Amino acid sequence: MSEERPVVVIGAGPTGLAAAAELVERGLPVLVLERGDRAGAAVTGWGHVRLFSFWRDLVAPAAEKLLSGTGWRRPDDDRYPTGREWAESYLAPLAEALGERVRFGTEVTGVSRLGRDRVVDAGRERQPFTVRVRTGRGEERVLARAVIDASGTWGTPNPLGADGLPARGEEAAGDRVSHRMPDLTDPGVRSRHAGRTTAVVGRGHSALTALVALAALAEEEPGTEAVWVLRRGEVGDAFGGGESDQLAGRGALGLRAKEAVEAGHVRIVTGFRTAEVRAEHGRLVLVDEGGRALEPVDAVVALTGFRPDLSMLSEIRLGLDPALQAPVELAPLIDPNVHSCGTVYPHGARELVHPEEGFYLAGMKSYGRAPTFLALTGYEQVRSIAARIAGDHEAAERVELVLPETGVCGGSGLFDDAEAEAEGGCCSTGGTQDVASPLAVRAP
Repeated sequence: MSEERPVVVIGAGPTGLAAAAELVERGLPVLVLERGDRAGAAVTGWGHVRLFSFWRDLVAPAAEKLLSGTGWRRPDDDRYPTGREWAESYLAPLAEALGERVRFGTEVTGVSRLGRDRVVDAGRERQPFTVRVRTGRGEERVLARAVIDASGTWGTPNPLGADGLPARGEEAAGDRVSHRMPDLTDPGVRSRHAGRTTAVVGRGHSALTALVALAALAEEEPGTEAVWVLRRGEVGDAFGGGESDQLAGRGALGLRAKEAVEAGHVRIVTGFRTAEVRAEHGRLVLVDEGGRALEPVDAVVALTGFRPDLSMLSEIRLGLDPALQAPVELAPLIDPNVHSCGTVYPHGARELVHPEEGFYLAGMKSYGRAPTFLALTGYEQVRSIAARIAGDHEAAERVELVLPETGVCGGSGLFDDAEAEAEGGCCSTGGTQDVASPLAVRAP
């Protein structure tokens, strides 16, 4: 009976759909549960952003095999797609090829063992997983032989507060504090920034993207200003590797941001750790931990990274690193106190196991709060996980991924401390209208 139950995959994003393709290739039943109404629903949330990665690094091998029988045409390998193009030209056709194995509008609200809460040992591993879901028809329960949570972190951005908690007044400020890269092609978003002053908080490529976009807006709309707020005491190498970066798009982004600063479109504030957002006369004032207050701004864009939402896993026995909230075997390999994206190596099921046999975190969610994720890494994760679930332990242990060179990320790393990476490291979520990356080089 247990062999007939599906492997449940949570999330129909790049990693989740790749997991489904791997399981189909191995002849295992699979059911993908997606809260959104389409494949790559989170990806479309940053659809205006162009990735740093070429198309050739964004298509999972098992997915391409599945798509090859559908008449799908592979995009040009040497192009950088936008998030919207990635979703429409790859993820949507892949979900269609998977057919009824993918259910949209299905939110997972809890995962447990049938008849066992997290305290009970007796017979635990013999019980199937029970996955509680909410749909338009009400609540349902799905029994599963294994669960792969690839739901990502896009829905849980880090707050503005430097202590990891929302800054005082942050929530009361409402939509004047945003945690998303602004899409200035949207008239409503554009009107909130045109002719106004925006504070951009964060040090990664998301922040650089926003600054470049706001600088371009300043060329068209007089009075548009950006204030770049950095926690570190100096700008240092925040602009990245420039022409020496082997990811050309990423290097170009840093150069364009530097030009925006030199042109006077962006003012820089350093050594500022936000503690409060204060409303004054219809504008916002950021106040740091020492009481220093910045000049009033009209909007704040907080691009300080993401974190996993673990609330639906409260009855699962997870083995997580206490700092990163990543699997304990994986955490040392991705710890931003030690690694930049050039020194994170491919890994598989061995590093992703939990005390709950048959449960896995995959994709960006497996990295917890670490910011160095690559789409190719996620594809290798789920290849190995699918092999382990199928009982092919030799394939699960084998590493089949060779990562592309990422230039300045290697060696000593682009950043000289973990905080810089935590705000959005060299491969983190970010981008610009023509260079970027929430999940491909990272990343939200």
